[in-house]
Amino acid sequence: MRTLQVQVKEVERVNWSAIIVVVFGTFMALLNSSSVNVAIPKLMTVFGASQDSIQWVLTGYMLSLAVVMPAAGYLADRYGYKRVFIIALSLFTVGSALSGLAWNVSSLVAARVIQAIGGGVMQPLSMALIYRNTPRNKIGTVLGIWGIAAMAAPAVGPTLGGYLVDYVGWRTIFYANIPVAILDLFLAFTYLEETPSVVGKEFDKYGLLSSSVGFFCLLLALSKGASKGWTSPFILSLLLISAVALTFFVIVELSHPEPIMELRLFKNFVFTLSLVITSVISIGMFGAIFLMPIYLQNVMGVSAMKSGLITMPSAIATAVAMPVAGRIFDKYGAKIVALPGLAVITVTTYMMHRFSLVTPFSWIIWLLVVRAIGMGLSLMPVTTAGTNTVPLTLIGRASSLNNVIRQVMSSFGIAMFTTIMNTRQAVHFTNLAQGVSLSGSQAAGFQAWMAHISQSTGWTLGVAKVLGLAVVTKHVALLAMAESIADCYEVAAGMCFVALVLCFFLRDQRPVSPRLSS
Repeated sequence: MRTLQVQVKEVERVNWSAIIVVVFGTFMALLNSSSVNVAIPKLMTVFGASQDSIQWVLTGYMLSLAVVMPAAGYLADRYGYKRVFIIALSLFTVGSALSGLAWNVSSLVAARVIQAIGGGVMQPLSMALIYRNTPRNKIGTVLGIWGIAAMAAPAVGPTLGGYLVDYVGWRTIFYANIPVAILDLFLAFTYLEETPSVVGKEFDKYGLLSSSVGFFCLLLALSKGASKGWTSPFILSLLLISAVALTFFVIVELSHPEPIMELRLFKNFVFTLSLVITSVISIGMFGAIFLMPIYLQNVMGVSAMKSGLITMPSAIATAVAMPVAGRIFDKYGAKIVALPGLAVITVTTYMMHRFSLVTPFSWIIWLLVVRAIGMGLSLMPVTTAGTNTVPLTLIGRASSLNNVIRQVMSSFGIAMFTTIMNTRQAVHFTNLAQGVSLSGSQAAGFQAWMAHISQSTGWTLGVAKVLGLAVVTKHVALLAMAESIADCYEVAAGMCFVALVLCFFLRDQRPVSPRLSS
C-alpha cells in the first residue's frame, strides 16, 4: 500500500463539541429515513400513485446513498472534513425542504435524491469525524454514545411519522428536519475544526463511474428482484451490468494511486474479518428486523403506529446497551462483549420462529428487547475492532467502505428474506389447504354456522357459504404467512450463528498509531 504524505495528530481528549455535531446529524438523517417509510400509503393516496411509482421515494433514496457513499472518504481527504460535512448537511436540508414542497411523485423522488446525496456523505464522515476527535482508548465509549442517536432515531421514527401523517400532515415529516439541520449547521461552523486537505490527488473518475453503475444496478436488482422475478430479463440484465462494472471497478481501484475506495484495506486481516462478520450480521439481523412490521401488521393485524410502539422498546434497549458495550470494549476488547451479544441474538432470533397468530404482544416485546440488548452489545465492538487497526489517515476511506458494504448486505438480506417468505408462503398455503376437510364434526359445525349466518342476515345459503369459504381461505393464508416468516427467522438465526463462530477468530489488538503509513 502506498504511503500518504500527510500526518494526522491524534487528539488527547474527547472533543465533545464535535461529537455533538455528529450525533445531531446522524439522528436527523436516520430519523427521516425511518419516518418516511410509514408515510408511503398516505403518499399513494395524496398523489394518486401506484405502488411501483411510490416505491421510488424509498428506492431512489437508497440507490443515491450507494452512489455517493464510496466517494465520501476521498472528498473529505481532498477538500477537508469540515467543509464536506457542512456541504452534505446543507444538501440534506435543501432536500428536506424540497421534499416538503413536492407537488407530485416525480418532484418528491428528485428531492429525496438530493437528501440522499447529503445523507450518503454524512454517514461515512460521522464515524471518521468521531475517530478524529476521540482518543483511541476512549473510542468505544464515544461510539456507544453515538450509537444512542443511531438506534433512538429508528425507534422514534415510525411512531413519530405515523403520528405526523395521521394528525398533522405528511409534509411535516420533512419540514421537521429543517430547524434541527440549521442548528447543526451552526454548531458545525462553530465547533468543527477543519482538517488539512491532501493536495495533488489524482481524481479517480473511472472508479467513481464504475462504482456508481455497479452499486446502482446491484441494489436496484436486489430491491426489485422479488417483485419482477429473479430470472426476468430486467433483473438478469441489471446483475450482468453490475458484475461487469464492479469487476472493472476492482481492477481500477487496485491500480490507481488515489482510488475512490481503498480496497487495499482488505489486506488487513482484522479489518476484513470485522467486515465479514458485520456483513453476515447485516443479512441475518437486519433482514429479520425487516420481517417484524410485516408480521405485526399483516399477520397480527395491528396498525403501523401500534407496530412502531411495539418495536420501540427494543430499539431503546439497543441504545442503552451500546454505551455499556463501548466502555467494556475500551477496557477489555471486542470479543468479551461481542460473543455474548451474538449468542443472545442467535438464540432469540431462533425463538422468534415460534411466533404465531395468537402470540401475546407482551412476549413479542420482551423477546425483542432481549434480542436488542444483544444487538447493542455486538454491533459497535465488531465494527470498532476492525476500524481500530486502520491508520487514522485512512479512517475516512475505511468508513466509506464499511458503509457501502453494510448498505449492500442489508439490501441483500431484505431481498433474500422476501424471496424466502414468498416461496415458503406458497408451499405452506398448499400444504395447509390440503389439510382442510369438508367432513367431520368441525366441518359440520362450520356448516351450521353458515346456516345461522344466512338466517340472521337474510342472505341465501349459497352467499353464506361463499363468505365462509373466504374466511377459511383468509385464515389459511395468514397461517401460511406466519409459517413462512417463521422459516425466515430460522434462516436468520443460522446467519447470526455463523457470525458468532467467526467472532471467535476476531483478534483484539491495540489501535494503530496515527503516524503509521498505510
